[in-house]
Amino acid sequence: MNQRVFSISAWSGTAALVVTCLGWLIAGILPLPLGPSTSAIEVAAFFIDDATVTKMGFVIASVGVGLMLPMLAAISMHMLRMEGRYPLLSFTQMIAGAVTVILNTLPQLLWATIAFRTDRTPEEYRTLNDIAWLLLFTGIIPFMVQNIAIGTAVLSAPHKVFPRWAGFLNLWVALAFVPDVLAYFFMSGPFAWNGIFVFWLALGAYAVFLVGMGVAIKHANAQIIALAKMERASA
Repeated sequence: MNQRVFSISAWSGTAALVVTCLGWLIAGILPLPLGPSTSAIEVAAFFIDDATVTKMGFVIASVGVGLMLPMLAAISMHMLRMEGRYPLLSFTQMIAGAVTVILNTLPQLLWATIAFRTDRTPEEYRTLNDIAWLLLFTGIIPFMVQNIAIGTAVLSAPHKVFPRWAGFLNLWVALAFVPDVLAYFFMSGPFAWNGIFVFWLALGAYAVFLVGMGVAIKHANAQIIALAKMERASA
């Protein structure tokens, strides 16, 4: 057992958050993202004016999304400990988490691809940008399924692996993402893709999930490390 690998798995989610936000900051998504009511000319300028930096930012963001994979593996490992012979929720979490990573990576790659050429019409830039944003937020169901699976497993486990607060945290995160599907119906305001109940609530909930589960994984890792030490001492 490599304790360093265990530690990396616990904090890879936090690393994913930091690197993704750094990429978005470089690309110009943060601190104020473009909205669905932004004019086609403004959207085109976003991708054309400094295309190299924009592409670099989205490439960094795509790397950041991928960094959460070790954390997802650690969650699955500890959920298997909780469920034992019938790990339905563990496999649900693992599959839903993998799908979520794919869905979160695709918009980053699409944004970088939009900036690849500078000879499109403004309307083409805006249409492709719409697709990227709506993919990012409205395809949220797998992530919600992942959170519900984790929360249910933690709160119904006969023995403690993750702290119980991690179960409630995941159920809250799933609830926080419910407004995201409304991004299809609003061009401005709090329920648009750049609004407080879609972009900012989702980003905040995602950050809480990544950091919170890092703490929970560290707690669960400590159990395994302590057990391994006891086994070595008694051998």
